[in-house]
Amino acid sequence: MHYDAIDNKHGLPNDPFKAIVAPRPIGWVSSMAKSGVPNLAPYSFFNAIAEQPHYVVIGSGGMKDSLTNIEATGEFVINLATYDLREPMNMSSARVGPDVDEFKLAGLTPEPSRFVKPPRVKESPAALECRLFQIVPLPDNHGDAHQYAIIGRVVGVYIDDRFIHDGRVDTAAMRPIARMGYSEYATVEQAWRMRRPD
Repeated sequence: MHYDAIDNKHGLPNDPFKAIVAPRPIGWVSSMAKSGVPNLAPYSFFNAIAEQPHYVVIGSGGMKDSLTNIEATGEFVINLATYDLREPMNMSSARVGPDVDEFKLAGLTPEPSRFVKPPRVKESPAALECRLFQIVPLPDNHGDAHQYAIIGRVVGVYIDDRFIHDGRVDTAAMRPIARMGYSEYATVEQAWRMRRPD
């Protein structure tokens, strides 16, 4: 099949786009409202986009609580979602009001960050502490923006020492999960190497 992605008339029961751009890492975002209420939510549109300095991007469909908090405070944390934390991660995706603490809802422990105010997930083996660089509105066919790209600069990195072996982070041992299409996820459990040609 081949279809016009602007009209998006693919003829399938569900849009196949996310099943093609897969697996995608999950940006498990912790933020904090100006009132001090912590927020935690997973985002399947997430990735690292630069190094030296390090930047990440999150795609938000609409003005969700995380985006509102990040815009108001300029800070957030990306926590690594792992297979062992799959159920709490999923629970933190529940649609609840801005006054609800998803850490409590998901049975997780907020751990103070070192460089930003929002806490990280203590149970997660890695976290990226970020400061907001820019929010980019992403317009639709009519010029209206209901999707946003949140670009953050990483200012602090936490890694559980148990996953550092011989000077390298053992990513596969952390068993990170990623989002695919529909309600499907993938788990990284095996790593293999291939070097660029000289």
